[in-house]
Amino acid sequence: MEGKITGKDLKAALGADLDALLEEVAKTMNQARPGKIIADSEEGVRDAAAEFRRQLYEKALELRQQHAGAFSPCADPAGDRVAEQGPADQQLPDGQRTCGDRADAVLEPRRRKRRSR
Repeated sequence: MEGKITGKDLKAALGADLDALLEEVAKTMNQARPGKIIADSEEGVRDAAAEFRRQLYEKALELRQQHAGAFSPCADPAGDRVAEQGPADQQLPDGQRTCGDRADAVLEPRRRKRRSR
């Protein structure tokens, strides 16, 4: 299971953050006025959950990288080479690529049909 993380890993890493989220939600709910609970609490709870979601994702990424070892965005050992542009003979004179569509089709104006009176 190299490179894999578990829910237990995340729970251990985010225990204090989860406790903080729960305390913030409880505080926000308790501050809401009777008859206005949703209006007074919805935004605060949503913001607290959004912050926790960000922390959760960042911690999951960090743990995944720790479990996987060194991170390499390119598995190609020759990845230090610079890619080159293809030959110019495969392009039209205006720099557009060749394809099955007509290159000038976009530039042609549509002709309106005249209605007879």
